[in-house]
Amino acid sequence: MFHSARRRYRVSPYDPVSSAAPIRVLVVDDHPLLRAGLAETIAAQPDMCVAGEAGDGRAAVDAFAACRPDVTIMDIAMPDMCGVTALQTIRHDFSHARVLMLTTYKGDAQIRRALQAGASGFLLKSSVRKDLLDAVRAVHAGLRHVPSEIAMELAQHMGDAMLSDRETEVLRCAAAGNSNKRIALQLAIAEETVKAHMRTILSKLGANDRTHAVTLALKRGFLSL
Repeated sequence: MFHSARRRYRVSPYDPVSSAAPIRVLVVDDHPLLRAGLAETIAAQPDMCVAGEAGDGRAAVDAFAACRPDVTIMDIAMPDMCGVTALQTIRHDFSHARVLMLTTYKGDAQIRRALQAGASGFLLKSSVRKDLLDAVRAVHAGLRHVPSEIAMELAQHMGDAMLSDRETEVLRCAAAGNSNKRIALQLAIAEETVKAHMRTILSKLGANDRTHAVTLALKRGFLSL
C-alpha cells in the first residue's frame, strides 16, 4: 500500500511470468463501498484480477503508473480531480491506456469530453452489476463499450457545438447570480467580453436567455449543482 499526504491507493502483486495472465483491472471510485463491490466482483472471475484501487483522480494517475493495468474502471465524478481530467493525464503519458468511465450519466457533455480524451467505453452505475464483466472483457479485446442510452443521447446532440472552458466559466458565474460586470471582475476580463461570451453561449445551447442557458447546461452536463 502506498501513502502520501493527499492521496492513497493500493497496488496488488503481479506475476509477469505467467503465460495465462488474467486481465489486470484498476478500480477507481471515491465511494469505498462501490469500489469494494467492483473489486470483489472482478476478483471472483477466473480471467481477471484487481491490479489496484484508488479513491480519487490524483491517486488514479499514481496508481496507473505504478501497476500498469490492462483496463481501468474510473468514476467520472470525483472530488479534487475528476475522472475526465485523470483520464487526460493518464492518456498523455500512456497512450495505450484502456479506460472505462463509470457514470450516473447526466448529459452528453462529460461523455463527449471523455471520448475526446480517449475513453474506451462507459459503464452506467444503474446497470454496472449486469454489464461490468462483459465491458471489461470487450475493452481488453480492443473494442468500445457504449450503452445504448448513452449512444442515443450522443446521436441526438451530434454536431452540436461544445462550450469552451471560458464559456463554461462565464455561465457558471451567471448561474451563481452574478451580473456581467461582476463576472468580468471575477474572471479579470472586460465586460464586453463577458457579453460576447454570453451571446455565443446562448447560440450554442439554443437558449432564449441566461436562465434558460443554465437550465440546458445543467441538463447536458456542462454545469453541475
